[in-house]
Amino acid sequence: MFSTSTPVGTAANTKKEITMEIPTFVRVYKDGTIERLQNSPFVPPTLEDPTTGVSSKDVMISDNPPISARMFLPKLIQFQSQENDYPNQNQKVPILVYFHGGGFFFESAFGQVHHKYITLFVSAADVLVVSVEYRLAPETLLPAAYDDCWDALKWVATKAEPWLINHGDFNRVFIGGDSAGANIVHNIALRAGAEVLPGDVKLLGAFVSHPYFYGSKPMGAEPVAGHEQSVPSLTWNFVYPSAPGGLDNPLINPLVIGAPTFASLGCSKLLVCTAERDGLRERAVSYYEALKNSGWQGQVVLFQVEEEGHVFHIHNPQSPNANKMFKRFAEFLLQ
Repeated sequence: MFSTSTPVGTAANTKKEITMEIPTFVRVYKDGTIERLQNSPFVPPTLEDPTTGVSSKDVMISDNPPISARMFLPKLIQFQSQENDYPNQNQKVPILVYFHGGGFFFESAFGQVHHKYITLFVSAADVLVVSVEYRLAPETLLPAAYDDCWDALKWVATKAEPWLINHGDFNRVFIGGDSAGANIVHNIALRAGAEVLPGDVKLLGAFVSHPYFYGSKPMGAEPVAGHEQSVPSLTWNFVYPSAPGGLDNPLINPLVIGAPTFASLGCSKLLVCTAERDGLRERAVSYYEALKNSGWQGQVVLFQVEEEGHVFHIHNPQSPNANKMFKRFAEFLLQ
């Protein structure tokens, strides 16, 4: 298993001096220890998960910088052995390059939370997923994560991995992500409109799920008083303290004056997902409206789930509303 994450701290760390803290999420101690309070434990990949039949494996994308991924293959593609001996070499499914959430500073493609989520997602959608393990802040500050994810997409486009060669449909390549991962999706889609991928591979579509966008001016239900001390604000300052423009850097605020035009997005369709009780809901809806009116030639759709909060589908992927999201994702990816 590969990872760039720092191990979760121990309870003993509470006796040491804290130099920086985002309550319930992370503590940084004077001795340099970083305690990620919401990291889920790592779990190994599985050949044919007993519940879903989905298979997974870990791959190394780059040694320098260290970038890796966990790949997932749906049950409809049956294995004869672990030596890549496939009974149906013509079975081609869409490819989804996925970027996990976690505020750019916690969680992992190898963590239990995202492993379970992606496994259930793949069992419902029948797609080949490459879940990217990018470098986390504060050990590696932004914008490095964006470059890692772009490099991972380029690696996929080289068509050098057996699962991708045998079962990936390179005419149906998508990117997707949740929260901070959805933020990455938007910025990678912009880059795909400006740079050419290997083999002239094109992105067909992208989905942003409960995107982590923010700005210096409160929007919707965001608090006016203490806006700069809100969790989204503290997070951005933690993961990218030198960001030009701070909260109005285009990487975090795609609606700010001077941000790259949406017309340059390098895909032909985009799905924006949010939830009624997501504190960042207004940001997602405004993003959708701006994209719809931007002159972009692609198709954009908004999908909202009622009575749910931020990334509920990641933490409770077996809920009825999460199942609704899986079905909507499947429609988007397979139509």
